[in-house]
Amino acid sequence: KVQLVESGGASVQAGGSLRLSCAVSGYRRSDYSGYCLGWFRQNPGKKREGVADIDSDGSTSYAASVKGRFTISQDNTENTLYLQMNRLKPEDSNMYYCTLHRCGVWNAGYWGQGTQVTVSS
Repeated sequence: KVQLVESGGASVQAGGSLRLSCAVSGYRRSDYSGYCLGWFRQNPGKKREGVADIDSDGSTSYAASVKGRFTISQDNTENTLYLQMNRLKPEDSNMYYCTLHRCGVWNAGYWGQGTQVTVSS
């Protein structure tokens, strides 16, 4: 069974940086053809926004709102997924979720419990 556990969320000031981590277990790339590991953010009652993801070939994609500021990566074992967030803005405040999803379909797959990021101005 796939499990995703996020960590690293915190409160920071605008312009600061954070690195989110996601421990991934129960996942084998060979079992999930067409799936991506990634991060989305969503506050209660608000629309889900895909932030960044990485496919099985290592190709990455980013939301326009974070491109150039956020970097997604994973360790060689694919057991840990990261999201390096630089030059944070108040509008980045959100609950961030790690996900294993069908590439291009953010609500089709698995996600963790989330980690809260709060950016103050």
